[in-house]
Amino acid sequence: MALPLILTAISVIALLLLVLKVRLPAFIALLLVSLAFGLAAGMTPGDVIQSVQSGMGGTLGFVAVVVGLGAMMGALLESSGGVQAISSGLLSRFGDARAQSALGFIGFLVAIPVFFDVAFIILLPVVLGLAERTGKALVYFAIPLLAGLAVTHAFIPPTPGPIAVAEILKADLGWVILFGALAGLPAMIIGGPLLARIIAKRPDMQISNPVDFAENTKTETPISFSAAMQVILLPLILILFATLTTALNYESPVADTIKFLGHPFVALLIACLYAWWMFGVRRGIDRSALHDAMLRALEPAGLVVLVTGAGGVFKQVLVDTGAGAALAETLSATQMPLLLFAFIVAGIVRVAQGSATVAMITAAGLVAPVAAIAGLGGADLALLVIAIASGASILSHVNDSGFWLVSRYLGLTEAQTLRSWTVSTTLIGVTGFAVACLLSVFV
Repeated sequence: MALPLILTAISVIALLLLVLKVRLPAFIALLLVSLAFGLAAGMTPGDVIQSVQSGMGGTLGFVAVVVGLGAMMGALLESSGGVQAISSGLLSRFGDARAQSALGFIGFLVAIPVFFDVAFIILLPVVLGLAERTGKALVYFAIPLLAGLAVTHAFIPPTPGPIAVAEILKADLGWVILFGALAGLPAMIIGGPLLARIIAKRPDMQISNPVDFAENTKTETPISFSAAMQVILLPLILILFATLTTALNYESPVADTIKFLGHPFVALLIACLYAWWMFGVRRGIDRSALHDAMLRALEPAGLVVLVTGAGGVFKQVLVDTGAGAALAETLSATQMPLLLFAFIVAGIVRVAQGSATVAMITAAGLVAPVAAIAGLGGADLALLVIAIASGASILSHVNDSGFWLVSRYLGLTEAQTLRSWTVSTTLIGVTGFAVACLLSVFV
């Protein structure tokens, strides 16, 4: 009993050291730790290799398809001006008086198909224009947008982080989308508009002009607001309908069709083809340009896919060595709720090494064997995904690339970024976890 737990603790520490001190990529670090863990726990070399192969293959078989399709859909939305269409559409509907709330929802929606950093850079001119027009501090508008982006980045599939965790835990994406929205929207409001109204009053936060920003991301002929929203919502609605049909135990040819169309593979493929037709072919855009934009989107997605696969390897080794069972028994003896354990582990890894995605994948590898032994399924597994996402969101600081992205583009000092962005991410994480705990009472 003691040896697997000791080896598990050593493996997490070794992973952090390899990433932070040795500066190895997370993919290599996870593979090394997994191999060493298996051998130290007494597995034969052949069995260790088999665990690596099954863990990698079992995870990537799902994640690679979903992340790849989601990235290409996002590239089509970005290149067609869909991000601009959503921002201008929501701002015109909300008006300047409620621009903070509009920016939060813009970030929440745009980050579903578009990566966090890309979406932020594209939308920054909107924030600058509002700050200049109203005379308010830049953070008054920037923090709500960032909160919306951060929440979706961690809570809502098909963004890579929650997709990876859902696959490692074998959670249903429909439940994850539903609970991600229920937990993410309050987190966005508290960590975004409400926080921004407080910190924008501080004399040291009266920043109006960011430094070193010269990018021009405006598209001359953006698509319509309704077209952009159709592409974003189409796969989510299909997935949710399939989850609802499964939960209600409908058995009929119609139910089978709904489940088929709502499988993430099919739903995202439909959305991707719809975006390709509506944003490109229908508007007379050169098909070679569409092809190149979709291929470029796979470059950043490839790294996420590999890290996710390595996280699946780590999980599989924990299962095969019996460390997962030992961890489950220990948690049962200490009576620590699994949601709390998931939140704490993700939070520790996040604070230690900075990357929310790596924190989510590492925590999922530790939690998955325990959840499987406990026999959790359906809604309970989805809540575990949200707890991990919440822990991986807190306390973004100087070891997180997102911290420096915000600091650079908003023209904030390190201290100002800590008092704004870091506080926002912490409120997002704590609020998301609190909502997940509340939801667990009713499911």
